[in-house]
Amino acid sequence: MSDTSVKAATTEMPGAWQSLWRSLKRVLREPLGALGLVLVVFVIVSAVGADLFAPFEPNKIDIRAKLQPPSAEHLLGTDQLGRDIFSRVLIGGQIALKVSLVSIGLALVIGLTLGLIAGFGPRWLDNALMLLFDSVRSFPTVMFALAVVTLFGPSLTTVMIVVVITQIPIYGRMVRSQTLALRDAEFILAERALGAGFFRIIGMHILPNVVGPLLILASMDIPFVITIEAGLSFLGMGVRPPTPSWGTILNDGYSYIYNTPWPVIAGGIPVILTTLGFTFLGESLRDVFDPRLRKEI
Repeated sequence: MSDTSVKAATTEMPGAWQSLWRSLKRVLREPLGALGLVLVVFVIVSAVGADLFAPFEPNKIDIRAKLQPPSAEHLLGTDQLGRDIFSRVLIGGQIALKVSLVSIGLALVIGLTLGLIAGFGPRWLDNALMLLFDSVRSFPTVMFALAVVTLFGPSLTTVMIVVVITQIPIYGRMVRSQTLALRDAEFILAERALGAGFFRIIGMHILPNVVGPLLILASMDIPFVITIEAGLSFLGMGVRPPTPSWGTILNDGYSYIYNTPWPVIAGGIPVILTTLGFTFLGESLRDVFDPRLRKEI
Protein backbone atom coordinates (compact mmCIF):
# COMPACT_ATOMS: atom_id res chain seq x y z
CA MET A 1 0.00 0.00 0.00
CA SER A 2 1.34 3.42 -0.93
CA ASP A 3 1.93 6.26 1.51
CA THR A 4 -0.91 8.23 -0.06
CA SER A 5 -3.43 5.45 0.44
CA VAL A 6 -2.28 4.90 4.02
CA LYS A 7 -2.67 8.59 4.79
CA ALA A 8 -6.13 8.66 3.22
CA ALA A 9 -7.18 5.60 5.21
CA THR A 10 -5.97 7.05 8.48
CA THR A 11 -7.51 10.47 7.96
CA GLU A 12 -10.85 9.24 6.69
CA MET A 13 -13.50 9.40 9.37
CA PRO A 14 -15.74 6.37 10.00
CA GLY A 15 -19.28 6.60 8.63
CA ALA A 16 -20.90 7.06 12.02
CA TRP A 17 -18.53 9.89 12.96
CA GLN A 18 -19.04 11.55 9.59
CA SER A 19 -22.80 11.47 10.09
CA LEU A 20 -22.42 12.87 13.61
CA TRP A 21 -20.15 15.66 12.38
CA ARG A 22 -22.55 16.58 9.58
CA SER A 23 -25.43 16.67 12.05
CA LEU A 24 -23.45 18.87 14.42
CA LYS A 25 -22.65 21.29 11.60
CA ARG A 26 -26.35 21.49 10.70
CA VAL A 27 -27.16 22.34 14.32
CA LEU A 28 -24.44 25.00 14.45
CA ARG A 29 -25.72 26.59 11.24
CA GLU A 30 -29.00 27.35 13.01
CA PRO A 31 -28.67 30.39 15.33
CA LEU A 32 -31.04 28.94 17.93
CA GLY A 33 -29.37 25.54 17.69
CA ALA A 34 -25.92 27.05 18.23
CA LEU A 35 -27.20 29.12 21.15
CA GLY A 36 -28.88 26.08 22.67
CA LEU A 37 -25.71 24.00 22.35
CA VAL A 38 -23.64 26.74 23.99
CA LEU A 39 -26.10 27.07 26.88
CA VAL A 40 -26.29 23.30 27.39
CA VAL A 41 -22.50 22.94 27.39
CA PHE A 42 -22.22 25.88 29.79
CA VAL A 43 -24.75 24.36 32.22
CA ILE A 44 -23.16 20.90 32.08
CA VAL A 45 -19.60 22.17 32.52
CA SER A 46 -20.58 24.44 35.42
CA ALA A 47 -22.43 21.58 37.14
CA VAL A 48 -19.76 18.93 36.58
CA GLY A 49 -16.99 21.28 37.72
CA ALA A 50 -19.01 22.88 40.51
CA ASP A 51 -16.68 21.62 43.22
CA LEU A 52 -13.76 23.28 41.43
CA PHE A 53 -15.51 26.50 40.46
CA ALA A 54 -17.30 27.17 43.76
CA PRO A 55 -15.26 29.76 45.72
CA PHE A 56 -16.91 28.88 49.07
CA GLU A 57 -18.35 25.85 50.79
CA PRO A 58 -22.06 26.08 49.83
CA ASN A 59 -23.38 25.48 53.37
CA LYS A 60 -20.89 27.68 55.20
CA ILE A 61 -22.82 30.13 57.41
CA ASP A 62 -21.55 33.67 58.01
CA ILE A 63 -24.26 35.75 59.66
CA ARG A 64 -22.16 38.91 59.50
CA ALA A 65 -22.22 38.72 55.69
CA LYS A 66 -25.94 37.99 55.28
CA LEU A 67 -27.98 39.47 52.40
CA GLN A 68 -25.02 41.16 50.77
CA PRO A 69 -25.35 42.36 47.16
CA PRO A 70 -23.10 40.98 44.40
CA SER A 71 -19.46 41.90 44.83
CA ALA A 72 -16.00 40.75 43.85
CA GLU A 73 -15.97 38.35 46.81
CA HIS A 74 -19.55 37.08 46.44
CA LEU A 75 -20.42 37.18 42.73
CA LEU A 76 -24.16 36.67 43.29
CA GLY A 77 -24.36 38.01 46.82
CA THR A 78 -25.25 36.09 49.98
CA ASP A 79 -28.48 34.71 51.44
CA GLN A 80 -30.10 35.25 54.83
CA LEU A 81 -27.50 33.03 56.53
CA GLY A 82 -24.51 34.61 54.79
CA ARG A 83 -23.97 31.64 52.47
CA ASP A 84 -22.41 32.38 49.09
CA ILE A 85 -25.22 32.16 46.52
CA PHE A 86 -22.88 31.61 43.56
CA SER A 87 -21.46 28.47 45.19
CA ARG A 88 -24.96 27.23 46.02
CA VAL A 89 -26.16 27.81 42.45
CA LEU A 90 -23.25 25.78 41.06
CA ILE A 91 -23.87 22.87 43.45
CA GLY A 92 -27.59 23.15 42.76
CA GLY A 93 -26.80 22.52 39.09
CA GLN A 94 -25.43 19.12 40.08
CA ILE A 95 -28.72 18.29 41.80
CA ALA A 96 -30.74 19.43 38.78
CA LEU A 97 -28.68 17.42 36.29
CA LYS A 98 -28.64 14.35 38.52
CA VAL A 99 -32.41 14.35 38.87
CA SER A 100 -33.07 15.03 35.20
CA LEU A 101 -30.49 12.76 33.59
CA VAL A 102 -30.93 9.76 35.90
CA SER A 103 -34.72 9.88 35.99
CA ILE A 104 -35.08 10.56 32.25
CA GLY A 105 -32.59 7.78 31.52
CA LEU A 106 -34.52 5.25 33.61
CA ALA A 107 -37.84 6.33 32.14
CA LEU A 108 -36.35 6.10 28.65
CA VAL A 109 -35.13 2.53 29.11
CA ILE A 110 -38.32 1.30 30.79
CA GLY A 111 -40.58 3.13 28.33
CA LEU A 112 -38.59 1.78 25.38
CA THR A 113 -38.89 -1.78 26.68
CA LEU A 114 -42.61 -1.55 27.43
CA GLY A 115 -43.28 0.18 24.10
CA LEU A 116 -41.53 -2.59 22.17
CA ILE A 117 -43.47 -5.22 24.11
CA ALA A 118 -46.75 -3.43 23.42
CA GLY A 119 -45.95 -3.04 19.73
CA PHE A 120 -44.79 -6.60 19.13
CA GLY A 121 -46.78 -8.41 21.81
CA PRO A 122 -50.27 -9.92 21.67
CA ARG A 123 -53.31 -7.69 21.49
CA TRP A 124 -54.39 -8.26 25.10
CA LEU A 125 -50.96 -7.23 26.40
CA ASP A 126 -51.00 -4.12 24.21
CA ASN A 127 -54.40 -3.13 25.59
CA ALA A 128 -53.27 -3.74 29.17
CA LEU A 129 -50.17 -1.59 28.78
CA MET A 130 -52.12 1.19 27.09
CA LEU A 131 -54.63 1.13 29.95
CA LEU A 132 -51.77 1.41 32.41
CA PHE A 133 -50.20 4.29 30.48
CA ASP A 134 -53.51 6.15 30.23
CA SER A 135 -54.20 5.65 33.93
CA VAL A 136 -50.85 7.15 34.93
CA ARG A 137 -51.16 10.06 32.50
CA SER A 138 -54.71 10.84 33.64
CA PHE A 139 -53.29 12.41 36.81
CA PRO A 140 -51.85 15.94 36.51
CA THR A 141 -48.10 15.66 36.98
CA VAL A 142 -47.86 18.28 39.72
CA MET A 143 -50.79 16.87 41.68
CA PHE A 144 -49.41 13.34 41.35
CA ALA A 145 -45.99 14.55 42.54
CA LEU A 146 -47.51 16.32 45.56
CA ALA A 147 -49.49 13.20 46.48
CA VAL A 148 -46.46 10.89 46.25
CA VAL A 149 -44.22 13.28 48.20
CA THR A 150 -46.90 13.62 50.88
CA LEU A 151 -47.13 9.84 51.26
CA PHE A 152 -43.43 8.98 51.19
CA GLY A 153 -41.85 12.19 52.42
CA PRO A 154 -39.74 14.78 50.60
CA SER A 155 -36.41 13.60 49.26
CA LEU A 156 -34.35 13.58 46.10
CA THR A 157 -35.18 9.91 45.53
CA THR A 158 -38.91 10.58 45.79
CA VAL A 159 -38.69 13.32 43.17
CA MET A 160 -36.83 10.99 40.82
CA ILE A 161 -39.42 8.23 41.31
CA VAL A 162 -42.21 10.68 40.47
CA VAL A 163 -40.43 11.75 37.28
CA VAL A 164 -39.77 8.16 36.18
CA ILE A 165 -43.38 7.08 36.73
CA THR A 166 -44.87 10.07 34.91
CA GLN A 167 -42.46 9.95 31.95
CA ILE A 168 -42.61 6.22 31.21
CA PRO A 169 -46.04 6.40 29.51
CA ILE A 170 -44.87 9.21 27.19
CA TYR A 171 -41.90 7.23 25.88
CA GLY A 172 -43.80 3.96 25.92
CA ARG A 173 -46.63 5.27 23.76
CA MET A 174 -44.21 6.84 21.30
CA VAL A 175 -42.17 3.64 20.91
CA ARG A 176 -45.34 1.60 20.61
CA SER A 177 -46.65 3.82 17.80
CA GLN A 178 -43.35 3.64 15.93
CA THR A 179 -43.19 -0.13 16.39
CA LEU A 180 -46.73 -0.68 15.11
CA ALA A 181 -45.93 1.43 12.04
CA LEU A 182 -42.81 -0.62 11.28
CA ARG A 183 -43.99 -4.08 12.29
CA ASP A 184 -45.85 -4.79 9.06
CA ALA A 185 -43.43 -2.96 6.76
CA GLU A 186 -42.23 -4.92 3.75
CA PHE A 187 -38.60 -5.10 4.82
CA ILE A 188 -39.65 -6.46 8.22
CA LEU A 189 -41.84 -9.10 6.58
CA ALA A 190 -38.95 -10.00 4.30
CA GLU A 191 -36.66 -10.43 7.32
CA ARG A 192 -39.20 -12.73 8.93
CA ALA A 193 -39.54 -14.75 5.76
CA LEU A 194 -35.77 -15.24 5.75
CA GLY A 195 -35.96 -16.59 9.29
CA ALA A 196 -34.82 -13.54 11.27
CA GLY A 197 -35.62 -13.80 14.96
CA PHE A 198 -37.33 -11.32 17.26
CA PHE A 199 -34.14 -9.85 18.71
CA ARG A 200 -32.52 -9.38 15.29
CA ILE A 201 -35.56 -7.51 13.98
CA ILE A 202 -35.67 -5.33 17.08
CA GLY A 203 -31.93 -4.61 17.13
CA MET A 204 -31.34 -4.14 13.42
CA HIS A 205 -34.53 -2.46 12.22
CA ILE A 206 -36.81 -1.19 14.99
CA LEU A 207 -34.36 0.41 17.42
CA PRO A 208 -32.47 2.51 14.80
CA ASN A 209 -35.79 4.04 13.70
CA VAL A 210 -37.04 4.64 17.24
CA VAL A 211 -34.03 5.78 19.26
CA GLY A 212 -33.44 9.05 17.37
CA PRO A 213 -36.89 10.62 17.92
CA LEU A 214 -36.92 9.21 21.45
CA LEU A 215 -33.64 10.90 22.38
CA ILE A 216 -34.83 14.19 20.92
CA LEU A 217 -38.01 13.99 22.99
CA ALA A 218 -35.96 13.14 26.09
CA SER A 219 -33.67 16.13 25.57
CA MET A 220 -36.69 18.43 25.42
CA ASP A 221 -38.11 16.86 28.60
CA ILE A 222 -35.00 17.63 30.66
CA PRO A 223 -35.98 21.26 31.41
CA PHE A 224 -39.47 20.08 32.36
CA VAL A 225 -37.98 17.68 34.90
CA ILE A 226 -35.67 20.38 36.26
CA THR A 227 -38.68 22.66 36.68
CA ILE A 228 -40.57 19.94 38.55
CA GLU A 229 -37.64 19.41 40.92
CA ALA A 230 -37.21 23.16 41.46
CA GLY A 231 -40.94 23.61 42.03
CA LEU A 232 -41.16 20.82 44.60
CA SER A 233 -38.03 22.09 46.36
CA PHE A 234 -39.49 25.61 46.39
CA LEU A 235 -42.59 24.22 48.14
CA GLY A 236 -40.41 22.38 50.63
CA MET A 237 -41.38 18.97 49.24
CA GLY A 238 -38.26 18.19 47.23
CA VAL A 239 -34.61 18.45 48.18
CA ARG A 240 -34.30 19.05 51.90
CA PRO A 241 -32.25 21.91 53.34
CA PRO A 242 -29.40 22.59 53.72
CA THR A 243 -28.73 20.77 50.43
CA PRO A 244 -28.52 23.53 47.80
CA SER A 245 -31.09 23.39 45.02
CA TRP A 246 -32.33 26.02 42.64
CA GLY A 247 -35.78 25.63 44.16
CA THR A 248 -34.57 26.05 47.73
CA ILE A 249 -32.53 29.10 46.70
CA LEU A 250 -35.71 30.62 45.26
CA ASN A 251 -37.62 29.74 48.41
CA ASP A 252 -35.00 31.31 50.65
CA GLY A 253 -34.86 34.44 48.52
CA TYR A 254 -38.64 34.84 48.26
CA SER A 255 -38.94 35.60 51.97
CA TYR A 256 -36.46 38.46 51.64
CA ILE A 257 -37.34 39.71 48.17
CA TYR A 258 -38.21 43.19 49.44
CA ASN A 259 -34.84 43.51 51.21
CA THR A 260 -32.71 42.10 48.39
CA PRO A 261 -33.83 40.54 45.10
CA TRP A 262 -30.49 38.86 44.36
CA PRO A 263 -31.27 35.38 45.75
CA VAL A 264 -34.45 35.15 43.64
CA ILE A 265 -32.64 36.37 40.53
CA ALA A 266 -29.73 33.99 41.13
CA GLY A 267 -32.06 31.03 41.61
CA GLY A 268 -34.26 31.86 38.62
CA ILE A 269 -31.63 32.58 35.98
CA PRO A 270 -30.18 29.01 35.92
CA VAL A 271 -33.66 27.53 35.46
CA ILE A 272 -34.37 29.92 32.59
CA LEU A 273 -31.02 29.34 30.87
CA THR A 274 -31.29 25.56 31.20
CA THR A 275 -34.84 25.55 29.85
CA LEU A 276 -33.91 27.73 26.88
CA GLY A 277 -30.75 25.74 26.14
CA PHE A 278 -32.30 22.28 26.06
CA THR A 279 -35.43 23.53 24.26
CA PHE A 280 -33.45 25.27 21.49
CA LEU A 281 -31.09 22.30 21.14
CA GLY A 282 -33.95 19.81 21.07
CA GLU A 283 -35.80 21.78 18.40
CA SER A 284 -32.68 21.95 16.25
CA LEU A 285 -31.96 18.23 16.67
CA ARG A 286 -35.52 17.46 15.65
CA ASP A 287 -35.13 19.54 12.51
CA VAL A 288 -31.86 17.76 11.71
CA PHE A 289 -32.87 14.17 12.35
CA ASP A 290 -36.49 14.27 11.20
CA PRO A 291 -36.42 14.16 7.36
CA ARG A 292 -39.91 15.63 7.16
CA LEU A 293 -38.70 18.80 8.87
CA ARG A 294 -35.40 19.33 7.09
CA LYS A 295 -35.37 22.50 5.10
CA GLU A 296 -33.28 21.05 2.33
CA ILE A 297 -35.77 18.25 1.55
